[in-house]
Amino acid sequence: MAHRATVLGLRERNRAVVLRHVLLNQPTTRADIAVACDLSTSTVTNVVGALIREGLAQENGSVPSDGGRPIAQICPAPGGAHVIGVDVGEQGVAVELFDLSLSRLDRVFRALPRRRSKPGQVGQVVSDAVDAIRTANPGAEESLIGIGLGLPGIVGQDPVGGVTLYAQSLGWEPTSVDEMFASLGLRIFADNGAKTLARAEMWFGAARGVRHGVVALVGRGMGSGVISNGELLRGLSSSAGEWGHTKIAVDGRECQCGGRGCLEAYAGGGAIMDRWREAGGTCSGPLEQGLEKLIQAANGGDPTAERVLAETVDALGMGLANLVNLFNPEEIVVGGWAGLRLFQARGEQITHRLRVDSLARPAEQCRIETCRFGDDAVALGAALLPIEALIDGSIPSPAVSK
Repeated sequence: MAHRATVLGLRERNRAVVLRHVLLNQPTTRADIAVACDLSTSTVTNVVGALIREGLAQENGSVPSDGGRPIAQICPAPGGAHVIGVDVGEQGVAVELFDLSLSRLDRVFRALPRRRSKPGQVGQVVSDAVDAIRTANPGAEESLIGIGLGLPGIVGQDPVGGVTLYAQSLGWEPTSVDEMFASLGLRIFADNGAKTLARAEMWFGAARGVRHGVVALVGRGMGSGVISNGELLRGLSSSAGEWGHTKIAVDGRECQCGGRGCLEAYAGGGAIMDRWREAGGTCSGPLEQGLEKLIQAANGGDPTAERVLAETVDALGMGLANLVNLFNPEEIVVGGWAGLRLFQARGEQITHRLRVDSLARPAEQCRIETCRFGDDAVALGAALLPIEALIDGSIPSPAVSK
């Protein structure tokens, strides 16, 4: 019996590594899989055959060989599974549908009724958006394996198996994720939005192949996904990476979390606009438009706008320097709508401040990149949560479960 269990475990492990390789390296070949996964050719042939029978992989075209038969290319079978990824922000909800090749098939955005909506209101908006995307894509319904949620706050696993959201910056009490989204009627996976951004960048973006790095999200709020030895660092209860609530001032500005002197209170998108309004600037409409107006005003010679933007550059550079000194990353990837726009406008100054405030040795070892996926990476990373469950066998393939 022990031998049988060992053989079964080996088969599951081989299936997982091959399926992951196929998803990450599409298209690929059996020979490439064997080398990358350190498996024999016969094992790869068996595993790929099983994945094709499961409806998760397919042969799609070929490449020439050295005098022999053409070599078949192996790809994910796009219709073999579908997943939904959700980015729950403070102003709205983006719901996206992906097939197994991780191609985005549809997207729905719904604004939240107010800035600090209650958990039940957010759950209802997500449910309505998910219903809309499912109704518009009936062909994906039979192979829909789950939904991934990128949430604001700490997403912690309970000892009894449930998942709880601790959204202190939103003023929420600890909230059961399963109860909040019970109406979805799908298997739910959830993580912090910065960590789902990091997952997307680790799979397909600027952090791919990085062993030690940080993916930093700068939106209205701020967070990070810390990569340690190729894995996301979670800490005791999944709160590792709450970068926005590290302190850069003693008794400084009040933060959304209720504390003072947090980085987010100076460099988060909402705080930047608050500081500009306090200085006499005009800021109305969506935060993204407000930040664009601030940058344009600073570039146009407005001294108030330039001062606010320069203070923001210093705060963000200092916050990134803290990441360098704490984690000794080989790479920092900056994303989020505010982070991308600030780096586009003042990337050299931010990087200079980072270098000045970091220890020399870790600073010279670290490169700075921007997120490859723009503002949609949180939803893509959330969609990868059910995909990873499919890979490790926690979710059966739709063809097998019928």
